[in-house]
Amino acid sequence: MRGDATVAVPPTAGTKGRGVAEIGFAQRAGRSRLTHLYQRDPLRVLFPHAAEDDAPLAVLVTTSGGLAGGDTLAVDVSVGPDASLHVTAQAAEKIYRSDGPDTEVSLRLAAQDGAWLEYLPPETILFDGARLRRHATVELGRDAAFLGGEIAVFGRIARGETLTAGLLHDAWEVRREGRAVWADALHLEGDFPALLTAPACLDGATAAATLILAAPRAERFLDDVRKIITTSTVGGGVRGGASLVNGALLARFLGRDAAALRGAYAVLAMSLRHAAGGLPPRLPRTWHI
Repeated sequence: MRGDATVAVPPTAGTKGRGVAEIGFAQRAGRSRLTHLYQRDPLRVLFPHAAEDDAPLAVLVTTSGGLAGGDTLAVDVSVGPDASLHVTAQAAEKIYRSDGPDTEVSLRLAAQDGAWLEYLPPETILFDGARLRRHATVELGRDAAFLGGEIAVFGRIARGETLTAGLLHDAWEVRREGRAVWADALHLEGDFPALLTAPACLDGATAAATLILAAPRAERFLDDVRKIITTSTVGGGVRGGASLVNGALLARFLGRDAAALRGAYAVLAMSLRHAAGGLPPRLPRTWHI
């Protein structure tokens, strides 16, 4: 249903493990307001109260507590001209061991002219034997801005678990006015102990992350981003770097300490949302649970 109504759709028979969340926001009477919502288990969307000086907040919740092989999630977010929205998740997403089928997650994130869209969920934790295919497409209007990314943690680190088998295929595409700006995919499969320890691959990292800023004049932030990465990764077993591709600013992190990587990622995200979006340098409370 479209318009100014909000609709929560109950689960449909036979759709267990096939979650859907569609979220639409538009500018109405000088404020960004929800105009479209469709949700199906095991996905739900919450809209906690956001501070007056911040963007509206949409929180994705996986009611099943995690995803198993064969589960699929489809998230579609659309922000109209001059509107703003911050999308996050209630907690770290858990991808359980699979006996064969892949877990599939698709994201479509669209921002029209003059809009500001953030997609900053906490980390995704891959259990040993997990198989995850995730694809995100970002579609931007002429002067729309997007800040977002993902963190992947390789195993239940607190339990001493590391990955010995599984799959991670994590792909991103960013387009502006229909033209490709940046595309990238990380594919890990097979001998995970070798992949995680090889100097030419993950070099002992237990977590990896990418943060993307696709915004007008993003290049002006590059030097500051590099300084922030250098400062926030000192002594934490985390390495990072930043580059520009077709006007998109990309930051990468590898960490031997997943918690330290998460902290460095959050510091940069907070700094960029303030510098590029004029928003407070903070993240939602779900990041602090």
